[in-house]
Amino acid sequence: MALRSQIVLFLLLLFDAAVVYSNADENFDVRSHLSTVTRYHMAKDISHNSYVPSNIPDQCKPIHLNVVARHGTRAPTKKKLKELDALASRLEVLLENVKEQKSTVLPAWLWGWKSPWTGKHKGGELISEGENELYELGVRTREKFPDLFKEDYHPDVYPIKATQISRASASAVAFGMGLFSDRGKLGPGRHRAFAVISESRASDIMLRFHDCCQNYKAFRKSQEPYVDKLKEPVLNKIAQELVTRWGLKFTTHDVSSLWFLCKQEASLLNTTDRACALFSSSEVGLLEWTDDLEVFIVKGYGNSLNYRMGVPLLEDVIQSMEEAIKSKEAGLVHGSYELARLRFAHAETLLPFSCLIGLFLDGPEFEKILNEQSLELPPKPPQKRIWHGSTVAPFAGNNMLVLYSCPSNNTSKYFVQVLHNERPIPLAVSLLPTYIFNSVKLLYMLSKRNNFNIVNFYFLFLVSSFLLY
Repeated sequence: MALRSQIVLFLLLLFDAAVVYSNADENFDVRSHLSTVTRYHMAKDISHNSYVPSNIPDQCKPIHLNVVARHGTRAPTKKKLKELDALASRLEVLLENVKEQKSTVLPAWLWGWKSPWTGKHKGGELISEGENELYELGVRTREKFPDLFKEDYHPDVYPIKATQISRASASAVAFGMGLFSDRGKLGPGRHRAFAVISESRASDIMLRFHDCCQNYKAFRKSQEPYVDKLKEPVLNKIAQELVTRWGLKFTTHDVSSLWFLCKQEASLLNTTDRACALFSSSEVGLLEWTDDLEVFIVKGYGNSLNYRMGVPLLEDVIQSMEEAIKSKEAGLVHGSYELARLRFAHAETLLPFSCLIGLFLDGPEFEKILNEQSLELPPKPPQKRIWHGSTVAPFAGNNMLVLYSCPSNNTSKYFVQVLHNERPIPLAVSLLPTYIFNSVKLLYMLSKRNNFNIVNFYFLFLVSSFLLY
């Protein structure tokens, strides 16, 4: 009788554990765990405790907006299209080896699977979902800052810049169509024409600096063996789990290809019950972490060179704010000077820029950044981490720096609010996302006089110019 009670108790505990595991999987949405392939509508509301509430005083009015945005959701690149075709051939071989076993465990979709993009010869273009992401972002931006966007369009008032890569310039067009909708006379949507300016790919040090810096290209190439070594234990373990679970002799390369397919299906096709269903939620978490590691090492805080390249972009942002302040102080008519500078580029642009302004850092890490030291790698799940590619640089991810004028005793003080993916976020030097803006010229002269390197100069600027409001 006692033995029967113990068995019943054990089964109940086992059932409870199964229910907890099941509920955890039910609440898990793989579409929020695709690193930098995550769609914007999934990423926008992921917080990871990175965002903070921000209340702007009523007397403060926005006088200028800087936007740095990544392109929207894109199709797989030509190289990745070939990888998916190779995966189809590989699956055919694996399934041929178990054909006689007539397994009922294998998902039916694997038999005869072909890439959804079979027959495509070009890739990497902005798809309709990506167009919509940027169009809606443009609409929301105008709604959020109506005072900035009430003027008639002029390219000197609302300059729009993009890289020469088509998905970036197409994203700029989609954003502009949303931003200026109902402002023109073209078609039933009352659209209007607007200009998008691009620099040559060979000399675009503002938005495509990763293509112009030979030292960075060499560094990134040199990190490939290191990144592969970090990923290898995870891929090995998951490969073994998949072999046991599905009875196919998957290799680590197969795991990488299936994970890529999962990301493309979930992000572009909203399909999560095929390739993604081959993995458990914990395995997805580990695969996401390996992607985040790579992004951290070769595009983020893993090396100061990654973000040092972005200094010309940060300088351009600061200069635009100074010009806006000068125009305001000179009493120029609203709409006769620049009100917003809008830029559309890539993850390789947004990530370094986010690092330059100190986003997604713990307090102690800021000291290391001041000395251009590499940070420790994001901890492995189930440990919590700040650095998530799905948050830092999803498709259509963006940073907005809003310059406010706040009248006080017949004078104006100027403050900057930092928004990441449209939500207030603090810089590493403070716990609040709103900072006072002082002239950069004095610091620039001091930096020259004391031979500070350019990166530390800008960090000094952030520390002393973006003071707590």
